[in-house]
Amino acid sequence: MRIADGFTVGGAAGGEWLSGKGADSDIVISSRVRLARNMKGHRFLVQAGDDERAELEMELRSALARVEFAEDMVYVPLASAPPLDAEVLVERHLISRELARADGPRAVCYSAGESTSIMVCEEDHLRLQVLRSGFQLDAAWDAGDRLDDLVAKHVDYAFSSRFGYLTCCPTNVGTGLRASVMMHLPALVYTKHIEKVFGAGGKMGLAVRGLYGEGTQAEGDFFQISNQVCLGVSETDVLDKLSKIVPTFVKYERDVREGLAKSDRAALEDKVWRAYATLRAARTITSTETLEMLSAIRLGVNLEILPKALTIETVNELFVSSQPAHLQKLATGPLEPKQRDIARATLLRQRLGDVP
Repeated sequence: MRIADGFTVGGAAGGEWLSGKGADSDIVISSRVRLARNMKGHRFLVQAGDDERAELEMELRSALARVEFAEDMVYVPLASAPPLDAEVLVERHLISRELARADGPRAVCYSAGESTSIMVCEEDHLRLQVLRSGFQLDAAWDAGDRLDDLVAKHVDYAFSSRFGYLTCCPTNVGTGLRASVMMHLPALVYTKHIEKVFGAGGKMGLAVRGLYGEGTQAEGDFFQISNQVCLGVSETDVLDKLSKIVPTFVKYERDVREGLAKSDRAALEDKVWRAYATLRAARTITSTETLEMLSAIRLGVNLEILPKALTIETVNELFVSSQPAHLQKLATGPLEPKQRDIARATLLRQRLGDVP
């Protein structure tokens, strides 16, 4: 396991989960499983002092270095890493905003392809996460289950025969499993049918959240749909429920897209081409504007309105690389909001200008 003092942005703006592959990837961006685990013999972090947190982080760092997959992992101690690097990791969905902006000893351990990450000393001692491109919930769970078994060989989990895995928040007690899919639903938003998705999700005991999960808004027509209950249900129950409802949402979005393409083709094409032309020509543009227009462009690519040379992978990556922390990381220094808007427009012109 390599210890790094920060995060380096390479040529690609995101991991394998943004590749645009996998089932229903025109609508389902990614599938994720996250397991909350705590170490036996230590208090929950809300009760632990600085010395115990530091001891816990060092113990977990040592344990993760011995895990079978360690040679493929990078470990970043966030207490000493630049704050900007932590925000980049949030934008890449490798860590939560809570972990990025917390104080004290904490870290993230992630794989080279960014499909696996382990948050250390977030709300729980460990948060194990696996991401897959498209609708691959079963594959994500299989990988997450294997990851959990490998870590359990070196970390003694806090577990109750009555309650299951013990976690800081009561909503995670039991399996500790949060399974989710990130969906792109522009047609349902455009036709104002998205409330039906919220209603159906609520009735099924599912949460519908924004781009970065709990407490965030649904920017760019992206929504995360996940389970809310961990106690008294099995992992199979959680996965089955999501596996049944996600295809329903996919079909709903796809049917509305096809309906728009038939009944209001000119307006749809106008929306897509205006967004495409704006991003290829803009000299300054905000993050919110960019997400809205990239959403229209992504819809245009999937409906074959735009040139075939523009790929879903490119559009997916632009959703990440146009975010504030990434722009500042690429600029190797802080940028004021107006400077970020100019840098964002330059990046978009360069990337989309290469498309014939």
